[in-house]
Amino acid sequence: MGLHKNYFKVGQNASNQLFGLPPSPGGPTPLSMLISQGAKFNSNRVAVIIFGIVTLIAGVILSSVPWLNIFIMKNLRLWNGTISFHYWQRPGVTRLTKVYIFNVTNPEGFLAGEKPKLVEVGPFVYREDMEKVNIKFHDNYTVTYQHKKILQFVPELSVDKNLRITTPNIPLLTISTQSKYLSFFVAKTISVILTATKYKPFISLTADELVFGYDDTLVSLAHRFYPRNRRPMEKMGLLNGRNGTLTEYATMHTGHTGMDKFGYFDKLNGLDHLPHWDGEPCRSIQASEGSFFPPRDITQKDTVYIYDKDLCRTLPLVYREPVEKDGISADLYTLAEDAYGPPNENNSCFDHSHYKKYYGLQNISPCQYGAPVYISNPHFYQSDPQLLDAVEGLEPNAEQHKTYFKIQPKLGVPLEGQVRVQLNLLVEKAPNVMATKDFRDFVFPIMWLEEGVSELTPPIRRWIYLATVFAPTALPILSYGMILTGAFAMIYVFVRAYKNFVFTDDPTTELLEMGRRSLRRGSHLISNGQHRILHRDSYILLKANGVAAAGGESDIAGTGTEVVATSGNGSSNNNNHLLHNHNLLHSHHHHLYIQPKDQSLLAEEDSPA
Repeated sequence: MGLHKNYFKVGQNASNQLFGLPPSPGGPTPLSMLISQGAKFNSNRVAVIIFGIVTLIAGVILSSVPWLNIFIMKNLRLWNGTISFHYWQRPGVTRLTKVYIFNVTNPEGFLAGEKPKLVEVGPFVYREDMEKVNIKFHDNYTVTYQHKKILQFVPELSVDKNLRITTPNIPLLTISTQSKYLSFFVAKTISVILTATKYKPFISLTADELVFGYDDTLVSLAHRFYPRNRRPMEKMGLLNGRNGTLTEYATMHTGHTGMDKFGYFDKLNGLDHLPHWDGEPCRSIQASEGSFFPPRDITQKDTVYIYDKDLCRTLPLVYREPVEKDGISADLYTLAEDAYGPPNENNSCFDHSHYKKYYGLQNISPCQYGAPVYISNPHFYQSDPQLLDAVEGLEPNAEQHKTYFKIQPKLGVPLEGQVRVQLNLLVEKAPNVMATKDFRDFVFPIMWLEEGVSELTPPIRRWIYLATVFAPTALPILSYGMILTGAFAMIYVFVRAYKNFVFTDDPTTELLEMGRRSLRRGSHLISNGQHRILHRDSYILLKANGVAAAGGESDIAGTGTEVVATSGNGSSNNNNHLLHNHNLLHSHHHHLYIQPKDQSLLAEEDSPA
């Protein structure tokens, strides 16, 4: 054992005895070894130790607790004041509705038995400014609201909205088809009225009139006499009723009771089902309105649902593959191939008619005031080939005609999405109606539309990027960097302290100085009357000013200064006997051997100036 280690062992035992503690057999290194240098308090070293401990603990906490997920989920759940609430209430994104209308170029030829020749005209582009209004949060962690939409025509992205288009007369063909299920007398009466008013099976309208409404006598009569819950608009228009605050109000889950239903409806118009259909899953409203979806890394579901008010149903979106959008990871979802047919357990409850079933064609007449409207993918994409062969001018294309969403899986926020759907009119031959006697059974394409978002606003995109790309990368670097920094700081302090004690020129110097200071602190306690601590030990601190001439015994009487600390209850000085020798200092109870060199070290601080 080296001299400095031996000194620490002896010094620690002496200190323990001074304060009435049992001796430490291992001789532990004092804390003062780390926080002092040259027998003086080293504030810089203490600062490094504190910094290292704090940094190390902070790094461990950051790496072990999912703070990032906690912060993201707190701001993702829908509540007044959160980031997601502002995005949801008024997205600010550029949401476009593009309308493409099929112009019939051979109406007379079709009535004569030819295939209809269709020319796609468009797009007619409308910017949709959307806002949630009449918002009310409930105690069961749901929120009720209404949509307010304003459609504004965008001429720079559109063809002329005053362009005239030839299209089937939808009100006339609707009444003609429904007359098959009326009595002969009623059907004949309708036929006479239609003939007298000179209704034609095809009409010429501007695109704006067809989209947002035109006056029609049959529609006006239906609006006046139909039951209130089935009453159509006053005008005939494919997108009529989209402007302004919608009458429908919805209640959706905010995510506070679980993210597996986040963004999904709880009720629509106070109902927990869709009233237009008879069975499940057609009546289900477990779908999103398009702003949020349940995070996929929580649900791990491969199918999500979106509700389309105009179609009166939910649409299944199936997971396809991982993709990337503007440097942000996303999952690609597309419309299920069998969403519109053929009839199966998932969609047979949608069909209310006895008309021939076609693959990729679905009847939505229950929510279209009884009009025989059928939906499909644009240009009959993924539909029965017979539908495509019956017309000329349609060219299905997956990139242009599929419905898709790119959803960020961690947040459930769509980065991009387009819903594309085609409206078709089912026409059935009605022999009792003269105005449509030349019309054969046919599924006539009227128009198709695309609505959705291609780009998010920069603030929203920046927030998503920080939450899903930057933070997950930066946080581990920060936490493990703090752990390494804290560990390095602690190692640095230990190494410096070790070097100071091992590699100094005289390692006993600092150790003896620390021991001397410890003894002086004990003497200070005694001088302040703390006699109860000491029972029998006596400590003598001797400073020698000089030694007598060589030869013979040295006489130290009158040449030195002695300080005697006595223990006991006030007995005379005869109880303590002091012997002085050139190489030995003798105490009544203990012997402390000090070499001349060490003696000078102990006496150095107390020497007179």
